[in-house]
Amino acid sequence: MKQKEFGRTGPSVSVIGQGTWYLDRGDRKAAAATLRRGIELGMTHIDTAEMYGDAELVIADAIEGQRDEVFLVSKVLPSNASRRGTVTACERSLKRLNTDRLDCYLLHWRGSYALSETVAAFDDLVRAGKIRSWGVSNFDADDLDELLDVAGEGKIACNQVLYHLKERAIEHAVIPWCEQHGVAVVAYSPFGHNDFPAPRSKPGEVLEKIALSHGATARQVALAFLTRNASVFAIPKAASAEHAADNAAAGTLTLSDSEIDALDKAFPQGPKPRSLPML
Repeated sequence: MKQKEFGRTGPSVSVIGQGTWYLDRGDRKAAAATLRRGIELGMTHIDTAEMYGDAELVIADAIEGQRDEVFLVSKVLPSNASRRGTVTACERSLKRLNTDRLDCYLLHWRGSYALSETVAAFDDLVRAGKIRSWGVSNFDADDLDELLDVAGEGKIACNQVLYHLKERAIEHAVIPWCEQHGVAVVAYSPFGHNDFPAPRSKPGEVLEKIALSHGATARQVALAFLTRNASVFAIPKAASAEHAADNAAAGTLTLSDSEIDALDKAFPQGPKPRSLPML
């Protein structure tokens, strides 16, 4: 599994991680086993959020006995993101995850609380040893500019955003901004939301041809394309141990320049949207 530095001064983190949205819906023992299999295969970056129901409880079971092997991320809801509310939410997540610290803690999206309040809480949590770093999710370049004015350079660890073959809006401004300021970009829903390219569509045929040449799957090629930039990580969700293995194999796949060009043409970036897409 390839690893990259998570932000300008962060630790090395697996380029392919594990998302956990809706993880608590269904057989929780099987979900925990899937996460454990992913960890075994090198997908040690695990992302969750207080919004994700009981996902944090499932993760606690999955990482028991191997907390030090995992890069663990959770998120605070904007409605809880006051200075006091952020600290309380973090402590609640720590209890549910059965751990004493998070490796990164994110503001899930912008809300009504001033960014200065949330950043102050993040700083409090860092000083208390309850989080090692902090970042945001669903922030456009303008939002990041405002956050930078509040926090200063070198504080923002990552920005987690929607990014898949059919939704490349972040390539216009968000990725360049993050690369300029040493901020990791984490792609959520990297296969789209029930919208992965059909194999018999023209773009899908390009994807399938490249996959065949590597003895890989189309989804592995998609993940390799999305994480081609040094700043970008991806956190696909897996529904089974076999699915986790398929995702993990993308962490060793490297595409040629000609293959990247072919995918770029098959799945064009499109015009810059007026607002950042999100789920």
